[in-house]
Amino acid sequence: MNKVDALRKSINGLMNKVNATNIKYIIPELFAENSIRGRGLFCRSCMKSQLASPVFTDVFAALVAVINTKFSEVGDLLLKRILLQLQRAYKRNDKPQLLASVKFIAHLVNQHVVHELIALELLTILLENPTDDSVEVAVGFVTEFGSILRDLSPKAFHGILERFCGILHEGEIDKRVQFLIEGLFALRRFHPAIRPELDLVEVEDQLTHKKLCEHLGIRVLKERLSEPIMQEDFESIFPRDYPKNTWFSINFFTSIGLAGLTDNLRVYLKKSTHDSDSDSCSDNEGNNKRGKRMLGS
Repeated sequence: MNKVDALRKSINGLMNKVNATNIKYIIPELFAENSIRGRGLFCRSCMKSQLASPVFTDVFAALVAVINTKFSEVGDLLLKRILLQLQRAYKRNDKPQLLASVKFIAHLVNQHVVHELIALELLTILLENPTDDSVEVAVGFVTEFGSILRDLSPKAFHGILERFCGILHEGEIDKRVQFLIEGLFALRRFHPAIRPELDLVEVEDQLTHKKLCEHLGIRVLKERLSEPIMQEDFESIFPRDYPKNTWFSINFFTSIGLAGLTDNLRVYLKKSTHDSDSDSCSDNEGNNKRGKRMLGS
């Protein structure tokens, strides 16, 4: 057995037996492994274990949070892979994998490994063109990290609830999914952000990943998102297909204090409205001229 195989076997063994009770004893063993060299193996094992046992998601997230304080490369790689897995599941309409992915992200937000902005962007995508499956996933997502979202971004939290309310009023989703939304409103029941036994990282040691606004500022972030190479990736977050979707994006980012990111959408809407009015005026002028010719004849 070569060193890579031995490292893989060791990491898999630790991931298979970790739980809320023994996590404090598993962590030193993981640190004893070559975490930098084996970061790909760790991320693969962590994601595979979480997908197989979603009930232990908060345990895996707590484990990642501790590893992330010493080796941020591991946390960064894991986030990229989870987002890629989520993207594939969304395109394939693979609901079990989608539910597992958003649950992992929710608990990484709870552990302050992932910034809440990423979670809000995911919710924007899920609720932009709501289907029974996307709304069900969104409800489960909010249930997992709603407690911390309510504390960190109350405006965004209420904005999401308003969107759910709008979906209810539209009445285009299945009754079962409507009941899920109503349950969210009726009980406001959100899982505790972190169980006491999994609260293992001190605030000053937390390292949160894609803190784009904090590090870049709105102006630089806006320029980065406007780059041609980024357009396809953010098309669903800043949609231009229907005015209703465009306005939802504008209102959402405004509610969380990022109105500056939607300037281009506002210009687009204004231009679209102007072009529509111009076309309407042209049609009316054409009809008037035809009417005058008919009267003259």
